Amino acid sequence: MKKFLALFLTAVLLSAALPASAKETELAFREDGSFRILQISDPQDDAFPAWDMLNLLKTAVKTADPDLIVLSGDLVEDKRVGDLGIDGEPGREGVNVTSLTGELNAEKTRLNAEKAVDAVMRTLEPFGVPVAVALGNNDRKVGLTGADWIEILSRYDNCVIFDESADEADGVDYHLTVSGANGGPAFNVWLMDTLRGGISDEQVDWYRAASKEMTAANGGEPIPAMVFQHIQAPDIGNLFVPCSPADTGARCVKGGWVRLNTEIAGGYNFYGWEPGVTSYEFAAWKECGDVIGAYFGHQHVEGFSGVWDGVEMGFTYGCEMAKTGPYGFRVITLHEDDITKYENVLYRYTGNVRLGTAAVQAETVSSSAAPTALAPMLRFFNLFRSLFSALVYLFS
Repeated sequence: MKKFLALFLTAVLLSAALPASAKETELAFREDGSFRILQISDPQDDAFPAWDMLNLLKTAVKTADPDLIVLSGDLVEDKRVGDLGIDGEPGREGVNVTSLTGELNAEKTRLNAEKAVDAVMRTLEPFGVPVAVALGNNDRKVGLTGADWIEILSRYDNCVIFDESADEADGVDYHLTVSGANGGPAFNVWLMDTLRGGISDEQVDWYRAASKEMTAANGGEPIPAMVFQHIQAPDIGNLFVPCSPADTGARCVKGGWVRLNTEIAGGYNFYGWEPGVTSYEFAAWKECGDVIGAYFGHQHVEGFSGVWDGVEMGFTYGCEMAKTGPYGFRVITLHEDDITKYENVLYRYTGNVRLGTAAVQAETVSSSAAPTALAPMLRFFNLFRSLFSALVYLFS
C-alpha cells in the first residue's frame, strides 16, 4: 500500500523546524516490513520527449512497485544533436535557446525546461508515488537556480524537494526519513546536488552535521541510510583493480589498465575508474557510520555496483534515448528487520515502444573472479577491446 498521506516525512533533523518549501508526505515501511526505492537517472530530454524514455519511466514504476522514486539528476538536456527517430521533433533536442552570439534566452529556455520536466512528472504522477529529485549538471546548464528548480518541481503533488543545506554553491541538499513499525525513524535517504562538477566540502559538512544530530537524537545509534546523487563519488574507483590489457574487462585509466574487481563488484562497465581514492565525502560517510549505500547516474552506460570499506556504491544506467545505451533503472528493496540485507537489482530496457518490442529484464551479476588463464583468441579480443578503451579515454 502506497504511503502518500498528509503527514510530513518523519522528523526532518528530528528536532529542526520544517523548511517552508517542504511538501507533506509520509514515508514508512510497509506492513510486511519492506520498503522499495526505484532509482531512475538521466531522462535528460527536452520539450519534445523521446517516446521510449517516457515508456521506460512507466515500465520502471510498474516493474518496481516502489514506495519512493528517486530521480538522480539531469531531468533536462541543455543542448545536443542526435535525436533522429526517437521523438516527434527530430533535430530540436535541448532546452537552451541562445542568440547568434551565444547569449542564453532565459525566458524561452525556462519555458522549454518546464515542458521537459512536465513530461517526466506527468508520466509519473498517476502512480501516486512520492518522487525525490537529486539535481544534476545538465539541470544547472540551463540557467536555473536551486530556488527555480524547487519552485518548478514543487508544482507537482507527487514531488518532494526542498533545501536544507543552505550552502554558498546553491546546492539543493536534503534528506527524507522512513519510519518503522514503531513510528520512529528507521531509515534515511540523502539527496545531494552535485551541481556542475561534484559535491562541495560545505555540502559534505552539512551532511555530517545533520547526520550526527539525528544520531544523537536516536540515542547515539546511527540511522541506516543511502545516498543518491548525480555525479559519482570518486571512491567508486576502488571497485577496480590494476590488470593486464589482455585481461577480461580491461579498461585504460591514466596510462594504466584496470578491471572491475569481480570479487567485490559486478555488472556492466564501459569505462574504467581510478582506484586508491578516498574522498572527503566518503570519509564523512564512514565517520558518521550511517551510509550503507550510495548510487549515482551521470555516466549513462555504466551499470554496476560493489562494496568497498562497508559501503556499496553503484552506477545506474541512464534513460536518455539520444545517447547510446544500455538504458535502465535500479530497484532497491529494504527490510526493516535487517536493513543491511537488502535486494539491489538493475534492469535493462531494450527494444522500441513504437514497434511493440520494448521490454525490461533484470540483470544477472556473476561474482566469480576474472580468469587468470585465457585462450589465445579470447586474450586477443580482450586486448583489442582494451585498446579501444584507451582511445575512448584519450578522446573523452
